Amino acid sequence: MPSALAERVVDGPEGYTGVAAGPEWAAEIRRLARERDAVILAHNYQLPEIQDIADHTGDSLGLSRIAAETDAATIVFCGVHFMAETAKILSPDKTVLIPDARAGCSLADSITAGQLREWKAEHPGATVVSYVNTTAEVKAETDVCCTSSNAVEVVAAQPADRPILFCPDQFLGAHVRRETGREDILVWAGECHVHAGISGAELARRAEAHPEADLYIHPECGCANSAIYLAGEGTIDPGRVHMLSTGAMLEAARRAQREDPAPVLVATETGMLHQLRQVAPDIDFAPVNDRASCSYMKTITPAALLRCLAGGVDEVTVAPEVAERARASVRAMIAIGEPGGGE
Repeated sequence: MPSALAERVVDGPEGYTGVAAGPEWAAEIRRLARERDAVILAHNYQLPEIQDIADHTGDSLGLSRIAAETDAATIVFCGVHFMAETAKILSPDKTVLIPDARAGCSLADSITAGQLREWKAEHPGATVVSYVNTTAEVKAETDVCCTSSNAVEVVAAQPADRPILFCPDQFLGAHVRRETGREDILVWAGECHVHAGISGAELARRAEAHPEADLYIHPECGCANSAIYLAGEGTIDPGRVHMLSTGAMLEAARRAQREDPAPVLVATETGMLHQLRQVAPDIDFAPVNDRASCSYMKTITPAALLRCLAGGVDEVTVAPEVAERARASVRAMIAIGEPGGGE
């Protein structure tokens, strides 16, 4: 049974508050997780205290695969809604909870299943490649999913005589088009508002002020194309520009910790800095844009997690027929190769 601590949770304009992270909170979270036979998963963009209490921290697809492999009856997904949906798609027989159902995603909201169906109708015979950062309904209308780390590989594996409809992220789509050299890739004009807000001008200023720093740039960022241009012009040392998924950022940080702990400027959501600093404590990590914080991700507060576990609330469901079709598009991706570092 939940303790009096859970009764202090308040739902207000800033989400669930009233309980802060601390020893009492951590002990209660652990007790409730055991009682509910739950595994706690936290995305890399979550608040540090949520990442620290989680059983596993990582990217959305990697966490969903962990969820599918765990023996736990309940999955508590500390992330945004489409991520919890993906966990449910891959673990249909398990209970999936999200600490706050209001944790949405501007990128996933960039395209609906209806819009995708209309787009497909305009281009009959095209192959639909969708980023995993999409809703279950969009995945169900998709031929093959991709992550930011394997998007180039997935697109390169598609038949050359069929055009590609790539959605929903326009910056990742531009990256794929550039890397594959395919001119028949049509890209949906969607974006993550946080990553889109990390501008090329901002990147140039920061790189100029820190010429010794490596650049870890997520392909969703608005500054991605600018980084390639600046490297080509010689404004930025091309050897220091790294286009990386969140998982690949962690791999690069571990390698740099061993070989060359130079400073790093990071272009992605600021929550990523917590994990980077943990795996490479000798490296000075700094954000390209320190305002790049996702309010949806930060909806998952310590109070929200406590409320979720105490009451078993905000369960995520996916209609079986939608889940079956969505699961096929994810499996199509896995059949091509290792999903890599996820989004």
